[in-house]
Amino acid sequence: MGVPQVVIVGRPNVGKSSLFNWLAHKRLAIVDETAGVTRDRLSYLLCHNEKFFEIVDTGGIGFEDTDNLTAKVEEQIAAGIESAAVVLFVVDTRSGLTPLDQEVARRLRYIDTPVICVANKTDDTHMDSTADEFYKLGRGRLVRTSTTQNRGRNTLLDMIAERLPKVDAELPESTLPEPVMKVAIVGRRNVGKSTFVNTLAQAERMIVSEVAGTTRDSVDVRFELDGQPFLAIDTPGLRRRKSILTDLDFYSSHRAQRSVRRADVVLLFFDPTQRISKVDKQLCDYVAENYKPCVFVVNKWDLMADSMLTEKWVGYLYDTFRTMRYVPIAFITGKTGKNVKALLNHAQMLFKQSRQRVTTSDLNRVVREALERNPPPLHKNHRPRIYYGTQVSLEPPTIVLFCSEPAALPETYRRYLLNTFRISLPFGEVPIKLYLRKRGGGDQRDEVEPHAASTPEMGDPSESLS
Repeated sequence: MGVPQVVIVGRPNVGKSSLFNWLAHKRLAIVDETAGVTRDRLSYLLCHNEKFFEIVDTGGIGFEDTDNLTAKVEEQIAAGIESAAVVLFVVDTRSGLTPLDQEVARRLRYIDTPVICVANKTDDTHMDSTADEFYKLGRGRLVRTSTTQNRGRNTLLDMIAERLPKVDAELPESTLPEPVMKVAIVGRRNVGKSTFVNTLAQAERMIVSEVAGTTRDSVDVRFELDGQPFLAIDTPGLRRRKSILTDLDFYSSHRAQRSVRRADVVLLFFDPTQRISKVDKQLCDYVAENYKPCVFVVNKWDLMADSMLTEKWVGYLYDTFRTMRYVPIAFITGKTGKNVKALLNHAQMLFKQSRQRVTTSDLNRVVREALERNPPPLHKNHRPRIYYGTQVSLEPPTIVLFCSEPAALPETYRRYLLNTFRISLPFGEVPIKLYLRKRGGGDQRDEVEPHAASTPEMGDPSESLS
């Protein structure tokens, strides 16, 4: 499980983005009195009571977007609620209880996730009784906050920390129970996904047809390989966004994206008889945005007679998806089962990589070596420092580096660090989530020795993009 997410929801203009900025102690979200400013989800890593979590800001529920993006905003909100470990249901004490607040409450009533009702804009104790009407929403104890008066922040953070799922951070990897790996099979239409699932299940569990778009919904198929259980998620073939004309197409695309979010490993299918399309690139971007381990699967390889094409397709894929050069490539024939077992074994290996945990001492040794080999570039005539790092979560492996000036480390240097981690740590073929945070005033930890004054510049992993 990745870093738990605390998702902020509510109707427009209750102060969700102000609350997000206030909790983060940074101005990250745009705050404006115009409703509907926030559309995409924003996230920020926080630590409270030695628990790491991401706070996530979302758009206002029930707002009709003037740019016809209402469906997209709602999709982002739904994805946020689905992934949440804790939900902050924000209401506005000044405005009082509204029908739209009650509608949001109804929407949250059927989720299993803990929900905290946050009565925002309760600027002083004289307004506490006014906030009491929100008890009608049935969300238990209220937290009264005011971002302008800095009221209730620690109380809210304490309640969040209490409701976060317990993580056995020190539990040895060998003692963790091995879950059933969920594999999402995604790709554009008619690349052979359902045929592949039938081969896995060794039964005609899916409708297989040459007509593009036969699979309309995501379907789970359980199967075993060498006694090991798996769950394959067959998804609808995706179309370009401008080609999504019907409700059925819209929901098929939505469910395919949900399947990616549910999956432990994604198999992204390509047809070697066709060029990589815009849909393929959109799918790849979505997989990368969700930090999912992935295999590029070139299916129907029996149709390609020239053995030299294998090397050309490897180059073609890596040239097209330059930021995903760590992703392995498999060439299979789903219809006959050729190389399918090897593909599943490799997917299992990626799943295990994503669940690996390294010790803080090993991580800081790798960071120290990276700094000695290639120090951070100068920023305003001085060199930023990295003091220590720690792995805070699995699936994806999530690393936090505490620095003197996080903003002073450019994107190129962050890619260098990520590539170093892939080479030196057991995360060679999976995405790694990297956070840079400023070391707190009372934190004197410095487990990374100062880097060398002069170091060789040749042969470092920054030459390849992560």
